[in-house]
Amino acid sequence: MESDIILVIVVATALGFDFTNGFHDTANVVATGISTRALPPKLAVTLAAILNFIGAFLSLKVAATVAKDIVDPSTITMTIVFAGLIGAIAWNLITWYFGLPSSSSHALVGGLVGASFVAHGFSSISGEGLLGKVMVPAVIAPVLAFLVAGVSIIVIYRIVGRLRPGPVNRGFRVGQWASSGLLAVSHGTNDAQKTMGIITLALVAHGSLDADNFEVPTWVIFASASAIALGTYSGGWRIIKTMGSRIIKMDPAQGFAAQGAGASAILAASHAGFPLSTTHTISGAVMGAGAAKRLSAVRWGVAGNMMIAWLLTIPCAAAIGGIVYGFTSIFGDGAAGPLIVSVVSVGLLLAVYLRRLQRGSVLTAAEA
Repeated sequence: MESDIILVIVVATALGFDFTNGFHDTANVVATGISTRALPPKLAVTLAAILNFIGAFLSLKVAATVAKDIVDPSTITMTIVFAGLIGAIAWNLITWYFGLPSSSSHALVGGLVGASFVAHGFSSISGEGLLGKVMVPAVIAPVLAFLVAGVSIIVIYRIVGRLRPGPVNRGFRVGQWASSGLLAVSHGTNDAQKTMGIITLALVAHGSLDADNFEVPTWVIFASASAIALGTYSGGWRIIKTMGSRIIKMDPAQGFAAQGAGASAILAASHAGFPLSTTHTISGAVMGAGAAKRLSAVRWGVAGNMMIAWLLTIPCAAAIGGIVYGFTSIFGDGAAGPLIVSVVSVGLLLAVYLRRLQRGSVLTAAEA
């Protein structure tokens, strides 16, 4: 009975992470289209949510990687999964608050690795999987997207350079409908699977699935797809501003090139089963599209702050995940620890939300 309660808490927390992944990473999908005025903000976010949902059903290779290749499934308990999720959610919310487009994927990996390390030490972590399927793609993907977007925009400018800017921009704004859609599908395909993998890992720990031969249940796929779509629809407007205009001021051709390069890299990674950072990838593509026009077009100071956030993501999420596991372990392996952390977390979120509402009311009264 108690293990069932923990499973419910873990699944709810995983879907909560999936929701924060959606609103945190909305900027990856829609920012370029909004900033170039190719799509109205509300329509862009709505289409992204729908296509995120559809994309989640296209593949399960990333889910299998998260469930089997990062930590040893035989050593995982539901409390470890819960602590890792709290670490990921906390880092997502911290970076969202400051408008930094960090990686939800790396936050999840970091939280899970940190909790597993505190519980069982290095022996429970798959160094080969962590390096080969997380760290190496984390370096290669944004560099590849940078280069592809840069080459693409150079070729595009050579083709349309002597044409009238008005018709060219209108044409690329139409093209951005397609590139934005492809990017949204690729985001759903890669990111929603991470939550599928973590819930599947919890089901293995619960004993509901066989660790040696398991499949992701249909209800897990549907629930994960729905959560990330709802999160995307809610919109992470702070990060949209950073991605859309603070790195570079894009024209429609650059937006088209960046979205196409980012989507191609993410879809290729999903096919290979790599839990890629969509944030890293599209950010690399945006910088490549800007730098190919001229290096000074990229605000390298903002880009540098983002890179610092990326470097901090795995260790910080791991630290939070480890601390949360250490706290819950004080209460044993039962439901008491996760329940206490859940109540405290919800209370803190409500307090922050109410404070923001109060601050907004004060500002409105002052303006009046």
